[in-house]
Amino acid sequence: MKQWILLCSLLLMLAGNSVRADITTYRVGIVPQLEARKLHAIWQPILDELALETGYAFTMVGEQNIPAFEKAFAAGAYDFVYLNPWHAVIAWELQGYTPIVKDASRELKGVLVVPENSDIDEIQDLDGAEIAFPAPNAFGASLLMRADLKFLHGIDITPVYVDTHTSVYLNVVLGTTMAGGGILSTLNEQPPMVRDQLRILYSTRASSPHPISVHPRVDPAVVARVTEALLAMGGRAETRALLEQIPIKGVGKATLDEYLQLRDWGLRDFYAG
Repeated sequence: MKQWILLCSLLLMLAGNSVRADITTYRVGIVPQLEARKLHAIWQPILDELALETGYAFTMVGEQNIPAFEKAFAAGAYDFVYLNPWHAVIAWELQGYTPIVKDASRELKGVLVVPENSDIDEIQDLDGAEIAFPAPNAFGASLLMRADLKFLHGIDITPVYVDTHTSVYLNVVLGTTMAGGGILSTLNEQPPMVRDQLRILYSTRASSPHPISVHPRVDPAVVARVTEALLAMGGRAETRALLEQIPIKGVGKATLDEYLQLRDWGLRDFYAG
């Protein structure tokens, strides 16, 4: 009897392993905007829920920094990837990644801040100035802002890269630079003692926000199932709360054309790729 129980247990274990082996696992890349533990805390519950919704398995692939992330998507390392709008263009050009969903509740803009008590009243006052930016390829805060300053307003500036949005705001408050590029959400996250000392001088053109894109090697039926699952997650309070941590506050379908229009905005001249 004991041998029979042992044999049944072994067969069940082998059957379970066989089922697990048949589950397709998709690699998901996430732009490393935050430190690794925080990204994992945000995304792993989303991927777990997505696995329940679709029957597929998803593994999050982390990168140490944005240059490593850029190299990975350029090589087609991810099946699905969450990335900034200009990265979405580059990923499509190099590998054929196509946007499937985005935050449909908002648009993305960069903001240019100056000290609250500054006598700078218009963009032209910054011609020739040093301006702080978090990094060359930060989309709204740097790429889009520098393109706007050059091509829409005809001014030349000297960029100073200070790694983070918080450092940008502190540099402006301390008077190290005359102005700094950021985005509204990170400006609003600053403590009042910083935020209240800053004034928004200019906001950039509006872009669709970060999409989730998919590599063309993924079966269209899988893409459709994942897309519908994400949309369904956005329609339920408990799973919508997970997506809001990304942040995707109102998930909706994304189209390639809304990102390809960025190719006409002059961003390529400033992209450090």
